Amino acid sequence: MAETTNRNVITRQQMKALGWMAGLLIGAMVILSAVNHRKGAAVKGVEVDIKPLPNGDLLMQPVDVREVIHKAFGYEFESRSVRTVEIDRLEHVLEKDPLVQNADVYIDARDVVRVSVTQREPVIRIIDKDGWNYYLDKNGRRMPLSKHFTARVVVATGKIPAYVPDYLQRKRHLLRHLFLLSQDLRNDPFMSAMIGQIFVSSNGDFILAPLIGDQKIVFGKYEDAQDKIQNLKIFYREAMPYEGWRKYRSIDVRFRGQVICK
Repeated sequence: MAETTNRNVITRQQMKALGWMAGLLIGAMVILSAVNHRKGAAVKGVEVDIKPLPNGDLLMQPVDVREVIHKAFGYEFESRSVRTVEIDRLEHVLEKDPLVQNADVYIDARDVVRVSVTQREPVIRIIDKDGWNYYLDKNGRRMPLSKHFTARVVVATGKIPAYVPDYLQRKRHLLRHLFLLSQDLRNDPFMSAMIGQIFVSSNGDFILAPLIGDQKIVFGKYEDAQDKIQNLKIFYREAMPYEGWRKYRSIDVRFRGQVICK
């Protein structure tokens, strides 16, 4: 009697396992059928999302992204089969655009191609001695101006040498010093709000123009930069409120530990 019961238990376990296997097989077939059906479906549309820069700027619009896609592929994705959408190639094409930092593409459950774009972030606008006009992004790479929006960044003019791709590796390159100075100003909340322009003189000195007041700030070469910035901040916070913003024509911080005013 015990032996018969034992056999019945084993049989029930086997039947249960077979049931699970059958269920999994049916589920897999349903999923495979749905996937195959979806691959044959047509693209319902293309939706573009562009992440604003930290200050809210949009240097490009969805129409620009669509133009880049159309130029690269030569056709619209709408009504084409989902299986023809080359997601990797699409991301690569978008990331080659000089205003794009990163692009992520996927197809959602409604067969809509979703494109998410992260813009490159400009930190300084350069107008060099030859008249070339461009931005440097936060990594020091050159990027073009936007046809839609002017980024609110420091503008640098004057005797600025031509851009070369390896300028950041050249320790004495003036464009490298200019970029580093712009980073120092940008990373300091007080100076970031204070300085609107950097002029490069014929001897390579940097002259800063504040957004408030008419005076010029003679910064000199890019050396002891942090000390100069600190001295300038102390002067603005402690002396300027008492003397008035329009009293001085120039503020000179070229010399260590000194602020010389005229």
